[in-house]
Amino acid sequence: MRRAVLTAASTSALVVLLLSLKPHQPAALTGDPAQAGAAPAPTPSGHPSQGSHPADGTYTGAPISTRYGTVQVAATVSRGRLTAVKVLHAPSGNGRDREIAAFALPRLTQEALSVHSAHIDAVSGASYTSAGYIRSLQSALDRAGV
Repeated sequence: MRRAVLTAASTSALVVLLLSLKPHQPAALTGDPAQAGAAPAPTPSGHPSQGSHPADGTYTGAPISTRYGTVQVAATVSRGRLTAVKVLHAPSGNGRDREIAAFALPRLTQEALSVHSAHIDAVSGASYTSAGYIRSLQSALDRAGV
């Protein structure tokens, strides 16, 4: 009987301890999460359209700080669809960073354009760069209203 009480108490304490832990932030991003969303205002090159459709134009995404450097993109929207993505900043601190960016960024751009959104998979071997790209692209699309 004593073992049953001890086991129940131990299990309850463990459950309470596990529930009190806070979830971790994604490892791919550094810095203050509140600041990561605070970025310059959108820079649409077109004029806002009337109605429920987003304005055509080019929107600058938030600069996302990653472990290997900042990633920032600009998204061009036409008729409510993503039509182009330009990489403004990419990790380039050393040769390996430039190599990874050269490999991953075209693939990320191609996939984003094929699905017309930021809901894309990360490129294997470029997890940090992919996470920064996706977050910056999503912030640009949010500004565009897409």
